[in-house]
Amino acid sequence: MATSEDFGQLQFAPFSSALDAGFWPTLSKKKLEEYKLDDEPKDLHGYYYNGDPEGVPCRLCLEYNAFEGLSHIPAHLSVSPGTLMNFNSIDAFRDCDKKAALDQAAKQVWEDIQSGKAITDPSLLTRFVLLTFCDLKKYHYHYWFAFPALVSPEPIRLHKPVRRLKEVFTNAQAKSLQKEYDALAKKTPHLAFFIVIQDGNSIKVQTLDKADKVPKSSKIHYAFCDPCTLEEHPGWPLRNYLALIAHKWPSEEPLSVICFRDRRLEGSRSCDHSIVLQINVPSLKDVKECSKCVGWERNRKNKLGPRMVDLSESMDPNRLAESSVDLNLKLMRWRLIPELDLDKVSQTKCLLLGAGTLGCNVARCLIGWGVRTVTFVDNSTISYSNPVRQSLFEFEDSQNGGRPKAETAAEKLTKIFPGVKSTGHQFSIPMPGHSVGKSDAAIKQVREAVSKLEELIESHDVIFLLMDTRESRWLPTVMAASKRKLVINAALGFDTYLVLRHGLKSASSGSPPAEPINLSAIPGDRLGCYFCNDVVAPGNSTRDRTLDQQCTVSRPGLSMIAAALAVELLVTTLQHPNGAGAAADTSAKDDHLNASLISPLGLVPHQIRGFMSRFHTILPASLAFNKCTACSESVTSAYKSQGFKFLLQAFNQPSFLEDHTGLTALHQDIDYSEIMAFSDDDSIKSTE
Repeated sequence: MATSEDFGQLQFAPFSSALDAGFWPTLSKKKLEEYKLDDEPKDLHGYYYNGDPEGVPCRLCLEYNAFEGLSHIPAHLSVSPGTLMNFNSIDAFRDCDKKAALDQAAKQVWEDIQSGKAITDPSLLTRFVLLTFCDLKKYHYHYWFAFPALVSPEPIRLHKPVRRLKEVFTNAQAKSLQKEYDALAKKTPHLAFFIVIQDGNSIKVQTLDKADKVPKSSKIHYAFCDPCTLEEHPGWPLRNYLALIAHKWPSEEPLSVICFRDRRLEGSRSCDHSIVLQINVPSLKDVKECSKCVGWERNRKNKLGPRMVDLSESMDPNRLAESSVDLNLKLMRWRLIPELDLDKVSQTKCLLLGAGTLGCNVARCLIGWGVRTVTFVDNSTISYSNPVRQSLFEFEDSQNGGRPKAETAAEKLTKIFPGVKSTGHQFSIPMPGHSVGKSDAAIKQVREAVSKLEELIESHDVIFLLMDTRESRWLPTVMAASKRKLVINAALGFDTYLVLRHGLKSASSGSPPAEPINLSAIPGDRLGCYFCNDVVAPGNSTRDRTLDQQCTVSRPGLSMIAAALAVELLVTTLQHPNGAGAAADTSAKDDHLNASLISPLGLVPHQIRGFMSRFHTILPASLAFNKCTACSESVTSAYKSQGFKFLLQAFNQPSFLEDHTGLTALHQDIDYSEIMAFSDDDSIKSTE
């Protein structure tokens, strides 16, 4: 090494991380939908710029698209490849072996130097490591950057004072340097490390792989795009660049290094503020092992430690609520049900006919599953007895005559979860057995209600029947069957409940095929509706009722159980490959316990019948009845062809539906003489 004056040890300006605000939402999405519990290292790409104005720190930037490779980084910026290590818990983040992570990155840099990869791809000299933990419930992001830099066995010292480029090159040479660099950068995007060959007044710029071919008569300057703006110090990329030079092109003579800074200010371009270093660099030619390394970024307290970003206060509260709801659901896909299709659930538009005890609880369960559209229909107002059982209402809602249930339920649901689109409609659903009358005003009112209900059913995907009376379920059943909409029915007794999905007839319509079917797995298009087990038409069930019969008298917890099962039945059905056409799983002989589950959420029964007195549940299934007063072909065809005229007859004439479907004839055909009567002393055996 040539002896010379010593102008002090060379010091470097460390990188400061600069993360775009969009980086964290992108990482959150990646974590939820792609990485999940995978904590293996992931590739990133950042960049730095050698044209920052004075006073700006030496920055390494990561944008929201840092995960997408190099295509998003403009060609004039310098690329830094990085490694993301995203941890699943704050403890794992804190306890990880940070020294090992830094050493591993430095080892990669050294191997790239030894193998020559760093000559053909000098961006490998600026590797970085990013440790992260995303607290997606609070939207707190913990992170720590490392910019690994190899430490020279001996200090690197200045041979001469730091000088400006204009003190070393003439104006003509400086302009020639700019021109040469631009020409090479067009051929080599992201050109960050290069050599400048000076032969007299001539200036040439070449890539690093040409360094071995420089004539001895020419002077070589090792140059790099310097992101630092300090007058006396180079930026962090020079550290590993000097290691490459010391290993591949060691010299006993002082090296000339150009810290190329290409600033554009007020429309003019200048590289005059670039600095030139004359330094003594110890040789690393015979060094085999990776030397010591440094590079962990300091936090805002200027201590070695991680940083934390809190985005919760900057986020829109409504958007934050939506993200948090989605988070709980997406966590199901990490370990438990990877195939769960949450989009199918969230996009399902649900119409709730009835905004009482069942309607309120069904709505709460639906938004828990991420459903974004919930519409209520009810004709009543909130009474003093309602709020304790109907979970969307409060005492204030029952005062002054009571607020409308449907509109209030929609309003309260939106307050609970602003991400839901919820509306309420107050009108009565016309019912068979409840005579409309002959006045024009009455008929007009019923016609408007029918038209409104048709419109709502047409615009929704799933219809929940949650009303108090049996006959109020008839009209929406007819409409839904005609329009091929999925219907989920829930009904309560005192200590019993029924949850049922209506069969969805095939698009071809017509009578059911005659071939035999497996009764333990009835196809979805052969399943019955709520009325298929009846041999009488629905009538006025509200006539001559005492007070206990007028109210829904049931065990208080029953509605919550039935409502939850109704929603779970819907979601399970949606996840089945055949959707509403899924065959019914039954509880016959407990075969369902060994059934091969097609839906990722489990069985898709036809009915769920519960008996609270015994805490017992069964899963029966029944076939569609060809004389059903609601879903049979004769009823749906008449409704489609005659419309309101057909419905008006059903409303006004108690026996009309039985006559129309053939139930009346069926009753008349029964030969009661064939029914044997037994006394208490008789047995089956005695009649043989």
